[in-house]
Amino acid sequence: MKTMIDFEQARVYAIPMTSRFRGIDVREGMLIEGPAGWGDFCAFPEYDDREAAAWLTTAIEACTVGWPDPVRGRIPINATVPVVAPEKAHEIVRDSGCGTVKVKVAEGSVDDDIARLEAVRDALPGGQIRVDVNGAWDVDTALATIPLLDRAAGGLEYVEQPCATIDELAQVRRGINIRIAADESIRRAEDPMKVAVAEAADIAVIKCTPLGGVRRALRVAEACGLPVVVSSALETSVGLSAGLALAGALPELDFACGLGTLSLFDGDVVGPARALTPVDGHLPVAPVTPTPDPALLDRYELRDPARVQWWRDRLARLVKLD
Repeated sequence: MKTMIDFEQARVYAIPMTSRFRGIDVREGMLIEGPAGWGDFCAFPEYDDREAAAWLTTAIEACTVGWPDPVRGRIPINATVPVVAPEKAHEIVRDSGCGTVKVKVAEGSVDDDIARLEAVRDALPGGQIRVDVNGAWDVDTALATIPLLDRAAGGLEYVEQPCATIDELAQVRRGINIRIAADESIRRAEDPMKVAVAEAADIAVIKCTPLGGVRRALRVAEACGLPVVVSSALETSVGLSAGLALAGALPELDFACGLGTLSLFDGDVVGPARALTPVDGHLPVAPVTPTPDPALLDRYELRDPARVQWWRDRLARLVKLD
């Protein structure tokens, strides 16, 4: 399928973030066009070629064969609150229209996390709140901190990846009466379809883009044997459509999905009419990826020649490896 794509025509973009998120202020990637539409290749720069190859596979799937048929037409979405001041967190939740919110924690003090969660609960009195730790805690810290955050939030829906390893997750799960979700333990495993998470987690967070596409992510979800939350890997609207396609094709979908991350970008490559911005806390499942706006491609084109060459060299290596 890759022979059907002119990779030399890929467009390299750089979109500023509204707040620092996951340690970055600007999101970079490449948009690739093929016979079925567009794909978004945006593996984070620190990822090696082995990990980045799966992200490219997702982009190639998008622009050559498209998505499987959906079983639902729209997807409930959670709002995402980065590590910001309580006032900003309150504003994000108030304006989101979502009934579920994921709050990033463990990047500052516990007191800061508590204040942020209290602000979120004030803005969302009847909704669901989940927290994402990104594997930052050891077991003792997780067991001590989770009850504090649960109290501040007025009850947590679940805690995502409190510790780094499956064994640590299992220990935390045995020691606490709050759902545990596994994310990095699945998507960054050597073989995600062989990760035994049933004793370590109650929920599997599945990120389609790092797993190599919608069809492979469906197999990973089936192998996990757990309820699934589909989450973004911080993509443009072009890339987010893969996550929506996955959420739309899952046999069951019991939780809101983390696909409302476009709000973290100060721009997009797709015009407002087709941008994947939630309405009333939901996003529609589209049959194809949205087409980038040429003017927006020009506006957010990466201008640094050295960085552009880095991306083109990376793509050339991965295409050759594939």
